Amino acid sequence: MTVDQLPGRVREFANHLNGLLARLDQGGGWCAVFWQRDPDGMQACLGGREVPPWDVVEALLQDLASVHGTEAAAREAERVRRLHADALAAYDTRPGARQDLSDRLDTTLREQRYAAERLAELGRALDSAHFRDQAEALRIDLAWARDDHERASARCAELRARMARLEDRAERAGRPRAEPRTAPPEPAPAPAPAPAKQRKRRRGSARFAGLAEDEAAPTAVPQVVPQAPEASVPEAAAGRRTPRGARFAGAVEAPARPEPARPRSDEESERVVTAAVERLERLRAEGRTGEAHALLAEVAHWSAPRFPLLADALQRAGLGADWATLLWEAASLPPARLVAAADALTAAGRSDDSRQILRQGVARPAPEIGEAVLALDTEGRHREARALLDTYVQVRPPEETAHSAEPDPQRLVPLLLRSAQSFSDRCYWDVLHALRVAGLTT
Repeated sequence: MTVDQLPGRVREFANHLNGLLARLDQGGGWCAVFWQRDPDGMQACLGGREVPPWDVVEALLQDLASVHGTEAAAREAERVRRLHADALAAYDTRPGARQDLSDRLDTTLREQRYAAERLAELGRALDSAHFRDQAEALRIDLAWARDDHERASARCAELRARMARLEDRAERAGRPRAEPRTAPPEPAPAPAPAPAKQRKRRRGSARFAGLAEDEAAPTAVPQVVPQAPEASVPEAAAGRRTPRGARFAGAVEAPARPEPARPRSDEESERVVTAAVERLERLRAEGRTGEAHALLAEVAHWSAPRFPLLADALQRAGLGADWATLLWEAASLPPARLVAAADALTAAGRSDDSRQILRQGVARPAPEIGEAVLALDTEGRHREARALLDTYVQVRPPEETAHSAEPDPQRLVPLLLRSAQSFSDRCYWDVLHALRVAGLTT
C-alpha cells in the first residue's frame, strides 16, 4: 500500500505517531527497545503501512510520561487512543483483511504459547540457581519473558476483537463476504513447513517488539509458571535472543479419538472446577498473568462435560473475560473433542457459546479442515464431520472453503456441497463456483 493509497485515518494516525516519537528520546526507554528489536516494524508503522498494536503505543506513552510528566501523557493518551481505533477500523477495510488478521492471530498465539513455556523454563532454572549473579540474570530474562507473554496476550485480544467486528459486519450483510486474495492459500497440513513465500512475508505489527515469527518451537503447555520480581527495561535489549513460536495452539494435532471415559461423579467434577476457578482468582489478584493463562490452557483440554460447569463458575466469580479466553483455547482442540465440547454447551443451554467455539475452531488452514473431516468420516463419525463442515461453510469465504477439499476432492467435494446447500442456495452456488475455479470439480 503506497502513501497515496492510505486511508485518511491511517495516514492521520501515522502522522500523529511521528509527532509523538519526535517528542521522545528515541535512544532510551521503550522507544529504543522497539527500534533495536524491530526497526522494519517501526518504519512500517511510521510510514502508515502498518498500524502498531495498542501495547506498543501504550509503551511509548510511558516514555512520554517519563519525559513530560503523567498529565501530558494522560492528555495524549485520550487523543491517540481514538486515532488508533479509527486507524484500525480503516485499515481493516482492505481487501483480504480477514485472512490477514487470521494469519497474524496464528503468529501471535504461537508467540504467546512460547512465552508461557519460556516463563516456566526460566522459573524452574531460577528455583535451582545457586549463585547470586546467575539468579539475577535469570530474573531479568524472566521479566522479559513475562513482558513478551503480556504483550502477546494483549495482541491476541486486540486481533480477536478486530476479527469479531469483521464477522459482525459480514453477518449484517447476509453472509461472510468472499474477499479477494493476492496469493493462493497456504497448502500447510502439518508437519510440512509453510511455503517460503508466506514464511518471508513481513508482519510488522504481529512481530513488533521482538515477537518474531519462526516455525520451530516446542508445543508442550506449561502447568505451573513461577512468579518473578518485576524488572525494568534492560540496557542490553539489542542482544536479547528473539523468541521462537509454537504452532497454533495445537491446531495441527492429528484428529484424535475422544479421551477414554473416566468414572468421575458430578460432585467430583464440581469440586475440581471450583478448585481451578479459585486458583485462577488468586493468580489474577496477584497479577500472575503467565500462570493464569497456563492454567486456562490446561483447563481447555478437560473433558467436554466440564465446560458448562466452568462457564457457570467463571461467570459467578466475575471472570467472564477468562471464559472467553478459555473458549479460544478450546477452539484449538482436535475436531472430535471440539464438537463434543460444543455439544455439551448446547445441552446445557449455552447455544451461543457452542456456536462461538465452533466458529473459532474452524479458523484453521483449509487443508487442515479437510484432513479433519476425512478422519472423522473414515471413523464413521459422520455427525461430527457434518457439524464441522456446516460451521465452516457458514463462516469462511467460498474461496477458502473450496481449498479444504484439496486433501481428497472425490470424497470432500460432495460433503462440502451438501453442507453449503443446507445453509442456502447462494452458499451452494458460491462454493461450487469456487471449487471449479480451484480446479477441484467440473
